Amino acid sequence: MIDLDRWQEIWFTLKQHKLRTTLTAFGVFWGIFMLVILLGAGKGLENGAIEGFGGKTNTVFIWVGGKTQIPYKGLPTGRRASLNDGDLDALRTLPELGLSSGVNNLGGYQSNQYIVRKDKTGTFETRGVDAEGFILSGFTVVHGRGINENDFAERRKIVVIGSGVKDVLFEKDENSIAQQIKISGVNFTIVGVFESSSNNPDDVNMILMPNSSLRTTFNQMAWIGHFQIAPIAGVDATILEKKAKAIIMERHKIHPDDLGALGSFNMQKEFDKVLGLFTGIKVFSWIVAIGTIIAGVVGVGNIMLIVVKERTKEIGINKALGATSWHVISTILQETLVLTFISGYLGLTAGVFLLEGITSVLNSTGDGGNAMFSNAEIDFTTAIVALVTLMFAGMCAAVLPAMKAANVDPIVALQEE
Repeated sequence: MIDLDRWQEIWFTLKQHKLRTTLTAFGVFWGIFMLVILLGAGKGLENGAIEGFGGKTNTVFIWVGGKTQIPYKGLPTGRRASLNDGDLDALRTLPELGLSSGVNNLGGYQSNQYIVRKDKTGTFETRGVDAEGFILSGFTVVHGRGINENDFAERRKIVVIGSGVKDVLFEKDENSIAQQIKISGVNFTIVGVFESSSNNPDDVNMILMPNSSLRTTFNQMAWIGHFQIAPIAGVDATILEKKAKAIIMERHKIHPDDLGALGSFNMQKEFDKVLGLFTGIKVFSWIVAIGTIIAGVVGVGNIMLIVVKERTKEIGINKALGATSWHVISTILQETLVLTFISGYLGLTAGVFLLEGITSVLNSTGDGGNAMFSNAEIDFTTAIVALVTLMFAGMCAAVLPAMKAANVDPIVALQEE
């Protein structure tokens, strides 16, 4: 049952010393506010960094490096390997392999090609991929379709273009599907338009086609530029990278210690580094915010000691009239709880509103989903845990003042002036 008299007493006490109550509450408010802002800002940076990977968080890239430096199996140094279809078939026997694709670039890696569409022209990177390579690229089809197995098997002269390519070669509202573009004098039909989930603007300025079509059309059947592979769920990409390189090196008679002959890049290693960095940021944010909260809670405890001192006679009278020690203790604890809860809740609310405001501003300027800072937010569970922890700490800080109040001797208290 609610004790209205007790709540009125608590309200009267807090209202009687407005400045003191406000300053004490502000310390708690600022602590929880800083926690929300720090965690939210850290999450915004983390979201932006993760979006930069474009969904490719465990892809492994393998390519030919320099010439061999170590003799192996009777073969001399100075040899240079060349990736081929047999290598890709061998990789696909690995039980750890999930997705795989051979990739060729027309004109060489990151070399732009002159593209013609009626009276419009532009230069764009043109890349050949397998059907699974389109998935590994992390692109999302927004119009039409992507590359499928039939396109690859039948070596169809079709392409999927990035939205940046469409903006250059087509009018704003013009339909690009089933239209043709000319690449190095050869006509290709557009079957889809894709967007990138990464914050790399060059990703949408790209043209993709079946790698079988690129290799046969532009005479690249003798080699594959590089491989893109990804492990099955539950397998670390580092394990797949190690096994894949071992297979290729053995097929091309490269010494296992000749590390420069075959290059690779493991996206998961970089992704794990990013996650580790932001874990550190979270820990730092908690340390700073908890330190601020503790300072506020200590202030609450000190203020309650002053309150008990000021109300010694009042407490003595209550005890003389039959108030139990628990009644006195619970009154002090409730007063502390009210103070910490209200100030903590206001700090939490203010922090969340500020984060929402920042996100809204970024979204309105077009940078909310494609920047190094994206969707600043705080997990609901984290917010509730922080608030509950704050209230618990406030209650702990009030235990000493409450015990001091409970031990007041009514006779001594009534004699105080």
